[in-house]
Formats: sequence, C-alpha cells, structure tokens
Amino acid sequence: MIGIIDYGMGNLRSVKKAIEYLGGSATVERAPSSLDRCEKLILPGVGSFGAGMANLRAAGLDEYVKRRAKEGTPLLGICLGMQFLLEESEEEGVFQGLGLVRGRVVPFTEGKIPHMGWNAVEDLRGPLFAGIPAGTQFYFVHSYYADTTEEYTMGTTEYYRTFAAAVGYGNVLGVQFHPEKSGAAGLQLLRNYMSL
Repeated sequence: MIGIIDYGMGNLRSVKKAIEYLGGSATVERAPSSLDRCEKLILPGVGSFGAGMANLRAAGLDEYVKRRAKEGTPLLGICLGMQFLLEESEEEGVFQGLGLVRGRVVPFTEGKIPHMGWNAVEDLRGPLFAGIPAGTQFYFVHSYYADTTEEYTMGTTEYYRTFAAAVGYGNVLGVQFHPEKSGAAGLQLLRNYMSL
C-alpha cells in the first residue's frame, strides 16, 4: 500500500489514479496513524512552500515524514513535495524544509514565470529512471527550483539555467516535474517507484 500524504494542498487524486492505473493500491491519508500501514509514501504538492510546511507541521506530518524516512521507508516527493525535502526555501520569505536532502529552493530570475511545459530531463541516475532514456520529456509547472549539489541530483533539466529536476538520497527521492501528468514516461517512473 502506498500512502499519499494529504496536508490540504496537492494533486492527490491524479497521483492516486495513476498508481491504481498501474495496478497498485494507494490511499490518501492525513493522520499519521493511518499512514503507518503504508509501505511507501508519496508527498505531492501544489502551492506555496511556507503554507505547505505550516500545514504539515499543524498535522504533525513533518516529524512523521522525517521519522519514516529515517527508518528507511521509501518516500517520493512530487513538485512542491520534492521541494519540502530540502533544507529551506526562499519562496516569499525563508522557510525551513524537512532537511532530508541538502540544498535550498530558490527563485528563477530569468524567463517567463512559472516555468511551465515539457522539458527534457538529462543526466539520469537512480532507481526512478530505470528504463527511461536520457532526454525523456516530463511536464513541469513551478516558479522555484532546487539548488543542490551533484551528489543529491538524480536528473537535470534546463530553463535559462541547468537545475535539478530530480533529487535523492538513499530511500528519499523527489522530482520537480509531475509524473502523473507526463504520459508513458511518468507512468514508468511511478512503476519504478512502486517496485522499490
């Protein structure tokens, strides 16, 4: 069972439907006690970093997610959910993240914002990208990006600058793009996550 974490913001239903389309079982839960039965967790997200982290904290989900990650539970962050994995964000102030991946969330300073559309993802590595060739297109919608080191970067893309399209450290993984909106490639990525 995959637990999709509901903190009041995010693309919950589309992620759940994608998992079920692939033959997996998923549940959308807000209470940590309800997530205990889940073998894997997905932290989706749409919205602002500060409000999202405040919602996670209010529900006790921030410490819960950190504990489960440290216990070795596979965790996948999507879009804003990926950004939560980092140490802090500069979106509308400075806000502390979960600190599971080193780096900061910083704003784009060039180009039309938000960065929206299909982008090729290169420099792929790690289990999420098994069977997915470099240069595969994924769908992005975001105004901030992860500024992290090569050690934590599992894939890159370019929008006026090269940045991390995917991050990871051990069992903690994240993608800036939306796999549930990225067609066959996105489904393959979710299938890879389900098979971890």
